[in-house]
Amino acid sequence: MSETTIRVMLVDDQELIRTGFRLVLLGEADIEVVAEASDGEGAMAELARLFAEGGGCDVVLMDVRMPGMNGIDATARIAREYPGTRVLVLTTFDLDEYATGAIRAGASGFLLKDARPSELVDAIHRVVAGDAAMAPSVTRRMIERMRDQGALLPAGDATRPGRDPALEQLTERELEVLRLIAEGKNNAEISGELFLSESTVKTHVGRVLAKLQLRDRVHAVIFAKGHGL
Repeated sequence: MSETTIRVMLVDDQELIRTGFRLVLLGEADIEVVAEASDGEGAMAELARLFAEGGGCDVVLMDVRMPGMNGIDATARIAREYPGTRVLVLTTFDLDEYATGAIRAGASGFLLKDARPSELVDAIHRVVAGDAAMAPSVTRRMIERMRDQGALLPAGDATRPGRDPALEQLTERELEVLRLIAEGKNNAEISGELFLSESTVKTHVGRVLAKLQLRDRVHAVIFAKGHGL
């Protein structure tokens, strides 16, 4: 395998689902499925093995509703013990409250289990690149749920975001970058739209996350949508 190969682990208590994802990923030259597990405890054991062998793991496709250690608890442990490993949550429309918990625990994105193969592959590439991978339909429901639980500030005046104290810290350029992040654009796409170098965009993204005290781009998307951007 090449040095740029993305190493993926599949975690789901349903073998049929793991098999389906594995077959999809087998067709990708730059992605390798290096391990599988049926619950959170198995996932942690596999991660320990992979890192002990020196190969590690770049992305974990994580189901959340599993017996034993569920995906939320496993995600929290991975975020704490293996911060370089991204967790991509597998969710369904009627279980998005689990996705909300997993995002709070440190997941880098979430994907519907019935996503098209191209969406799965794109999501893996996005989280490895540090971008958000979020199913739009679930994003809406997640924002509504987090608002109801008081986890988001009121949306405020979307036409004049500077009136919101949480956004007054940002420069106009940083607001533009935040809006584009909320649209799901990656650094290269933002670079092309704003006529900036990718390194400059990366700097702006870092400042946005720091000023708003957000963990990553996933939380930036949720924050932006929750504030009407």
